[in-house]
Amino acid sequence: MKLISWNVNGIRACVKNGFLDFFQKENADIFCLQETKVQADQIPFNLEGYYQYWNFAQKKGYSGTAIFTKKEPMKICYGIGQEEHDKEGRVITLEFEKHYVVTVYTPNSQRGLARLEYRMKWEEEFLKFIKDLEKNKPVIFCGDLNVAHEEIDLKNPSSNRKNAGFSMEERNKFGEIIKSGFIDTFRYFYPDKTNAYTWWSYMFNARVNNAGWRIDYFCVSEILKDRLKAAVIYNDVMGSDHCPVGLEMEE
Repeated sequence: MKLISWNVNGIRACVKNGFLDFFQKENADIFCLQETKVQADQIPFNLEGYYQYWNFAQKKGYSGTAIFTKKEPMKICYGIGQEEHDKEGRVITLEFEKHYVVTVYTPNSQRGLARLEYRMKWEEEFLKFIKDLEKNKPVIFCGDLNVAHEEIDLKNPSSNRKNAGFSMEERNKFGEIIKSGFIDTFRYFYPDKTNAYTWWSYMFNARVNNAGWRIDYFCVSEILKDRLKAAVIYNDVMGSDHCPVGLEMEE
């Protein structure tokens, strides 16, 4: 089973910059998107052989998620069941026979950590949501989590300690996810790998210089550990300020 996740930073713009070529080449069983930035009447393509599920933000041109899957799910859930958090189209959950697949676009804490208090509430509710799912069957969740967990996960940790995406509050919340029984699959395979990033600022030639952050993840329930086969960062794929990430598992 091959899964891919990508923050496309606007799916219509990404389509103009090679999205479909990558999509067709990789031929994933499940393909998850974040930051789609579209409404229901703006979906830019039909994907033959895939079921499509979209969660749109109420605010136009903002946030949004999608999942494309070859296999029809047993059940689809949008959001996390919290009205405060479900206006921005940030979560889709598909239930399959053996597991759940969740795509998530975690809120950014913003400049000066202006939205950190909201982000902390989100983190608590999202962790509760996936742990409740896990009571029924294992969970695979992926997406832009808007946090670099450890210093190894970004190019310039010392200058970013109080910035959104690398504050101790955000890092500790991701640590709670790991402590609760989820595996960061990339670090499972590559615990010490450096210069492995998934997002680069558009400023200062950051991508050319690989001055990036690893903030896009595949995480799985501990019980799925023996089914993990490979974790991938497609850092040469353009079309967004993020690159896709992938996971291969035994069925």
